[in-house]
Amino acid sequence: MPSNIIAQLRAQKKQYNTTENKLIDYIITDSERAREATIKELSIGSGVSTATISRFAKKIGFDSFRDFSVALASVPASSKTDFFGEITDDDDTAAIGKKVFAGASNALNATINNLTAVLLDTASHYLINAKRVGFFGIGGSSIVAFNAYHKFLRTPLDVIAHPDYDIQLMQAVKLDSDDTAVVISHSGRNKDTLLIARKLKENGVKVIAITSFADSPLAKISDLVLLSLAEEINFRSESMSSLIAQITIIDTLFTIVGSQLSKNTQNVVDTMRNVIEETRSH
Repeated sequence: MPSNIIAQLRAQKKQYNTTENKLIDYIITDSERAREATIKELSIGSGVSTATISRFAKKIGFDSFRDFSVALASVPASSKTDFFGEITDDDDTAAIGKKVFAGASNALNATINNLTAVLLDTASHYLINAKRVGFFGIGGSSIVAFNAYHKFLRTPLDVIAHPDYDIQLMQAVKLDSDDTAVVISHSGRNKDTLLIARKLKENGVKVIAITSFADSPLAKISDLVLLSLAEEINFRSESMSSLIAQITIIDTLFTIVGSQLSKNTQNVVDTMRNVIEETRSH
């Protein structure tokens, strides 16, 4: 589970129902009290039944309320600040700029706090040992997928990607159990992306999902999930900050793979630099 469960609950609020959101709102609003509360005290404070709280703890991956309570108590006090500052009609240009940058910074902090060395090592192992690696994403996520392709071309890995959805689908059905795919979707619910993921799984491809929602359909059918955490505010979709977190996850994987294949990666990088240099006038 993430090291900051409160940050994850804030980031993923809209995937839960009204009753569950009452509990989440109470935990966020009065996190100091929630961190120390028994299940009965949490029930009284939030207006949600103890049975619902117990079910919710298990729904988000804990074996019991006790484990959930321990996770709440372990959240550092310094992290209980606003995840993003709201942008209001009264904000001037400087204030908007600061809040947008703060949102990006907080998304990065929440994302790295959720990632673990085990997750990153497993993902890099999948990538390094794959015969071929495919990067898939549509819409805004296609930017992340092609960015990943551009970076991993600098490694010895055999990588593929394409901005056109139909071609992505054709690429997906050609991959097999020797391959690995990185499927990127902020919501994890896009039907076209899910079709690609299902075709990959049918062929035995190892699927690494980069998404913001741990309970999304994409996350559930993937072999490994790397969460990019961000929270929705007005005027600005949470997917904007999530995009930055997703790109940084890709940068992290690229750096890990590059360091583990350092000699071969350096040879590839040097060759590419020499070729690109020939295209530049002097």
